[in-house]
Amino acid sequence: MARPYARRINDIEPFRVVEVLTRAKQLAAQGRDIVRLEAGEPDFSTAEPIVRAAQAALNRGETHYSQAAGLPELREAISRYYQRDYGLDIAPERIMVTPGASGALLLISGLLLNPGDGILMTDPGYPCNRNFFRLVEGEGQLVPVGPEDRYQLTAAKAEAAWRNNTVGAIVASPANPTGEILTADELRDLHTLCEQKNGHLIVDEIYHGLDYDEKAASILSITDRAFVINSFSKYFGMTGWRLGWLVAPPDAIPHLERMAQNLFISMSTMGQFGALAAFEPETRVILDSRRDEFKRRRDFLLPELQQLGFTLPHTPAGALYLYAGIERFGQTSADFCRSMLEEHGISITPGADFGRYRADEHVRFAYTTSMERLEEAVGRLRRLFA
Repeated sequence: MARPYARRINDIEPFRVVEVLTRAKQLAAQGRDIVRLEAGEPDFSTAEPIVRAAQAALNRGETHYSQAAGLPELREAISRYYQRDYGLDIAPERIMVTPGASGALLLISGLLLNPGDGILMTDPGYPCNRNFFRLVEGEGQLVPVGPEDRYQLTAAKAEAAWRNNTVGAIVASPANPTGEILTADELRDLHTLCEQKNGHLIVDEIYHGLDYDEKAASILSITDRAFVINSFSKYFGMTGWRLGWLVAPPDAIPHLERMAQNLFISMSTMGQFGALAAFEPETRVILDSRRDEFKRRRDFLLPELQQLGFTLPHTPAGALYLYAGIERFGQTSADFCRSMLEEHGISITPGADFGRYRADEHVRFAYTTSMERLEEAVGRLRRLFA
C-alpha cells in the first residue's frame, strides 16, 4: 500500500511551459526543426563582463557562504541602481539577495500568509505565484482581468474581490504573460486600497528594464511599505545563475533574514560577485542593446500575428511575450499548441498555464529567439492561416 503524501501536493499544478519545453527538446533531438517560442528565457548568453567577474571571484577563492541576506557589496550595488535608474534612495539594509525571484516570493509568502489566508492575483498571471501561496497553506485568489483592464488588477477590481481572508494583493508590471504595465497612478491606487484594508501589496518588477515605449514605474517611488520582487534573470540575462532580490519594509527584514538563514543559508557566492558587474556601464550598454533587439522582435511579431487572425488588442509595453487570442481557429488552447508543436514545429505555451479566465482562448508567444527564427515561425503560420 502506497504511503500518503501531503494533501497540498494535489493542489500544486504543473508548470505547463516546462512540459512544452521538454517535448520541444525531445522532438528536436529526433531531428525535427522546432521554432522555440515557449520559454520566457532570454536567448542571449550572460553578458561577458558578468562572466569575467564570476571567473575572477572563483580564481580568488570566493567559494564560501555569503550572508543570508546577500553580499553587502551587492546589496549596496542594487541600492545605487535604484538611485541611478529611478532617483530613489533605497537603503541597502532593505534589500535582500535571494535565489532567484522565486526565493523572494517564498520568503514573502512565509512572512505574510497564515493558513487559510489569501492574496489577490490576476487571472491570467504568473502561474507559480498561487503554488507558492498554497505551499504555505494560503491561497491565490484569482481575479479575472481582460483587455478592457489591460490585463491588470485595478484598485476597483481588487476592492470588489477582497474577501474576509484576503491579506493583500500581488501584481506584476510589466506582466507575464501579457506584457502590460501599471501606471504610477494605478500603483498608487492599489497601495491606497491595501492600506485601507490593512493589507500588503507585492509588486513583481522582474521585467523592469524590458520596458519599451515608456519606463515602468516602481512602487518604491510611491511607498516604502510595499514588497518588491526583482531578478537578475530577465533584463540582466542571468537565468541559470538563479539570483534575485527583494525590497521590503524595514521592519520586515529581520523576519525575512531569519527565514533565509534556515531555508537557503546563502546564495551562490561566485554568482553574486558576477552580478556586481551587471550594474557596470560596460554591461549596461550590452543589456540595453539586447533590450532594443527584443523591442524589434515584438514590433515584427505583433502585426504579423494580428494579420493572421490572432487577437491582440494592445501593444504590450514590456516583458518578452504576446498573449494572443485564438478564437478564430476553433480549437482549445491545449489542442492548438499541441498541433502547432507536433505537426508544424512551433512551440508555444497554452493559456491554461496562466489561469482559468478565458484560458482556452489564448496562447503565449515568447519572442526569445532570433529574428531569423521568428521569420521562420511566421512563414509556417502564413502557410496555415493566411
